[in-house]
Amino acid sequence: MPTRAGCTLPHLFMLVVTTFALAGCAGSALVEKDNLETLEKGQSEQTREIQQLSEDLKAHHRGMVRNSNENTRALIETIRQQISPPSCPERPQPVCREVSEPASKSAPSQRLNGMLIVGELERVHFMEPGLTYEARVDSGAETSSLDARNVTYFERNGEDWVRFDVPVPGAKNELETLERPLSRNARIIQASADDSERRAVVEMQFAIGDHVQKAEFTLSNRENLSQTVLVGRNILRDVMLIDVGKEYATSLPEKLKSSKPAAKAGKGDGQ
Repeated sequence: MPTRAGCTLPHLFMLVVTTFALAGCAGSALVEKDNLETLEKGQSEQTREIQQLSEDLKAHHRGMVRNSNENTRALIETIRQQISPPSCPERPQPVCREVSEPASKSAPSQRLNGMLIVGELERVHFMEPGLTYEARVDSGAETSSLDARNVTYFERNGEDWVRFDVPVPGAKNELETLERPLSRNARIIQASADDSERRAVVEMQFAIGDHVQKAEFTLSNRENLSQTVLVGRNILRDVMLIDVGKEYATSLPEKLKSSKPAAKAGKGDGQ
C-alpha cells in the first residue's frame, strides 16, 4: 500500500530499524570514550600517589639513617667519656753496667761497643809464669808471637809437648823455663830467607788491661826485637780495637802490676 512521499510500508520499516541501529552504535561509542577517560584519570592519580609514597619512604629512610648516625656518635662519645685511655707503660731505662777499673794512675781500660780499646804498645801479663811484657799490637800479623829460646819438643803421656825459655823482665840474661802442650806447628816464611821455618804454637793465658783471654802464640826468638810480645789478629778479632794515636791505652789491675816489671829488648821489630 502506498504511503506519503511515495514510501511503501516495507521501506518505512527498514528506515526505522536503521535509525534505531545507528542511534545504538553512537551511544555505545560515547559510553566507551567516557570510560577510557575515567580509567586514564584514575591511572594518573594512582601514579601520583605511588610517587608521593616513594618520596615519603625515601624521606623516612633518610631520617632513620640520620638518627642512627647521630645515635651512634652519641654512644661512642659516651663510651669515650666513661672509659679512660690506656696508659702506656714507661720504657725501662737502660741499665748501665759499670766496668771495674783498675786502681791506677795511668789510663783505665776503655771499651767501645764492648770491645777493648788498645794502643800500638801495651803491657801484656802472662798468668802462669806471672810475667809482664811490653807488646806491640799489630793488625797485620795473623798470629801473636812470644819471645822464646831453646825450644825443645818432647812427648808426655802420649801427647806432644814443647819446652822453652822466656826472658825474665828486668833481669838481664835471666830466663824462665815453661812447658806447654803443643797446639800445632806454624810454617813461617821470612822475607830474607828462601826456606820456610817451622815454629811451635802453644796456648797461653794472658791479660791486657782488665781483659783476660787464652790464645795461641807462636814461639819465636825475638831477642833482637823491641818488644817481647807481638799481639796479632787472632787476639784482636772481635775483642779489641786499635787506637793508633795512643800507647798503653789500658792499665793492668794492681794485683797483676805488682808482679815482675815489663821486659825490654833490643831494636827493631817483626814477627
